[in-house]
Amino acid sequence: MKIGEKDYRSIWHDERDPGSIHVIDQRKLPFSFEVMTLRSCDEVCDAISTMAVRGAPLIGAVAAWGVVLSFLERSGESDVHASVMNDAFKIKSTRPTAVNLAWAVDFMTEVLKNYPDADIMRRAAEGLCDDEAERSRRIGVNGLPLIEEISRKKEGGVVNILTHCNAGWLACVDYGTALAPVYMAHDRGINVHVWVDETRPRNQGSRLTAWELSNHGVPCTLITDNAGGHLMQNGMVDIVIVGCDRATASGDVANKTGTYLKALAARDNGIPFYSAFPVSTFDMAIDRPDQIIIEERDGDEVRKIDGINIAPDNIPVSNYGFDVTPARLITAIITDRGICRADKESILTLLS
Repeated sequence: MKIGEKDYRSIWHDERDPGSIHVIDQRKLPFSFEVMTLRSCDEVCDAISTMAVRGAPLIGAVAAWGVVLSFLERSGESDVHASVMNDAFKIKSTRPTAVNLAWAVDFMTEVLKNYPDADIMRRAAEGLCDDEAERSRRIGVNGLPLIEEISRKKEGGVVNILTHCNAGWLACVDYGTALAPVYMAHDRGINVHVWVDETRPRNQGSRLTAWELSNHGVPCTLITDNAGGHLMQNGMVDIVIVGCDRATASGDVANKTGTYLKALAARDNGIPFYSAFPVSTFDMAIDRPDQIIIEERDGDEVRKIDGINIAPDNIPVSNYGFDVTPARLITAIITDRGICRADKESILTLLS
């Protein structure tokens, strides 16, 4: 995607500095555009846990490079493999909900096991990032017809899309998941408009989604998190597309907290509700919503905004980062392999 006149991915490697990776510090957006250079496993863990990088596919990509950086750090130790495996466990522990994190780390530790070589591991991490970008592109290709069909029915009128949190290119390596079809529709001249939930308490919608959509020229409007139901009741939303951090084998999806409420409102108003993600986000080891670990984050994220108190200092806070939308509320799942119904049989067919 472009920032100004320059093309960017959300993570990249500079061959002139093989012991590092570069990422965009998402904590600083939209007020300033700053690039972070990560040179160690500890720096990778900190970037993930503090949400300098966030979004399930991007977390996985950064985690993959974290294993590489660990290998480079530990190369002089007597038991490199054991040390890197300890670091891999530490990386996997930074965020418990997004399955792409563990998937990418496991992929890289398998590479380490079979090919303990720095150049091979770097190429593997680069390949994983390239593949992640391609998966997002395919999600866009597969989701585009849904928007095209609404546009045809509205005879070229505005297609109003509601999204929750950030599932654009900042959350991935490129393109995005939920926003990939939106970007493709816009680039093909389809008249689209996006309702952007602010997504408290981290404000990923207002700070990230609104920024990247506006930067790309996609018409969008920022709304409060609780306004979506009103818009749906009044015929102002044609389709809801959200991302996903972990999906069960039965089609239930965990996404930023508040997604479940949007799905309920969409069902009540007869509006199609889609979740978009690469197939690596399926956790086929679980098939019930209650098996998904829901991250509970620091209460100060709710008590404060950029360090400024907006609540009493000692007020107890419940700050669940995600909720689970049951499969029965999901019209279909948009993946890099195609679109399928949110049920176990359809998912298994897709994966086969």
